[in-house]
Amino acid sequence: MHPLFSVAPMMELTDRHYRYLARLMSSTACLYTEMITTGALLYNDPARFLKYHPSEQPLVLQLGGSDPKDLAAATEIAVSAGFKEVNLNVGCPSPRVQCGGFGASLMAEPDLVAQCVAAMRQVSTIPITVKCRTGIDDIDSEESLENFVKIVSEAGCDHFIVHARKAWLNGLSPKENREIPPLEYEKVYRLKEKFPWLTITINGGIKTLEEIRHHLKNVDGVMLGREAYYNAYMLTEVDLLSFPSETFLKISRKEVMMSYLHYMKEEVLKEVPLKQMARHLLGLFHGIPGGRFWRRLLTLSLQEPQDFFEKVEEALSKASPGNFYCHENTSARSSRWELLPVI
Repeated sequence: MHPLFSVAPMMELTDRHYRYLARLMSSTACLYTEMITTGALLYNDPARFLKYHPSEQPLVLQLGGSDPKDLAAATEIAVSAGFKEVNLNVGCPSPRVQCGGFGASLMAEPDLVAQCVAAMRQVSTIPITVKCRTGIDDIDSEESLENFVKIVSEAGCDHFIVHARKAWLNGLSPKENREIPPLEYEKVYRLKEKFPWLTITINGGIKTLEEIRHHLKNVDGVMLGREAYYNAYMLTEVDLLSFPSETFLKISRKEVMMSYLHYMKEEVLKEVPLKQMARHLLGLFHGIPGGRFWRRLLTLSLQEPQDFFEKVEEALSKASPGNFYCHENTSARSSRWELLPVI
């Protein structure tokens, strides 16, 4: 069964520490690694790129590459490492990825993508999926998208994650390619209608649980990217998608912090840099009263890492058991922060 909700692979964001944090807030979300190139796995130490905590499962390895033999070899490594699925990146428009001849540029070569999928399937006991765009440059008609999906699905891919925007390979940065090309949700809906036997997951510009539920009326799954990172606490809501009739006691921000701090202490003993883990906490306080206080506390505490845990845990000890909110007391001569109980 394919997941209703997943967190997108995002370079320099969805590392193993973020994924551990995400799993604290959702037991059902499918998590993806950052894109890892076949060269990184085949010509370096694979363990350096494939390390993960068991709690992250179900976990998908996203590969970047265009050589069928290399992708097959990398897939074998992924299977041995215990990943539940391998996803082929056919959507990244960055110049660096284009120079490597993979990513979104592969949308112009559906036959090559089909060869890659077939080679990966031949050595794999786990699903092989594809993440793509609705098109690239002037290859952006519904017919071209349908042709791409038809050819690749016949090679053995039955699950497509579609970023509902085309990509311009020249003239736009990766960030601009996430914002400037218009969203084409209806095109993805019609793709599902055209291929009802395939699993279609939609991605791009989605932010709320209400929007997710709307999309699920038309496709099989929804993937969130930056919203799930920069507003990370929204992940506490997504289990309701899989178990709508259940009553959930949502984990509080304080409980998330306490659990993640324990994890950080264990990783620090393994010489993992504190900043590498703490940066993922900033999105935990998006949009709440006092969020600025917690972001500032984390940032300032990292300047004196020897006191980081003491300072953060002291602030947490003053927070309400159920959750924590803060406000800035500006009536005093020098601004200070006070923790308020939850009402």
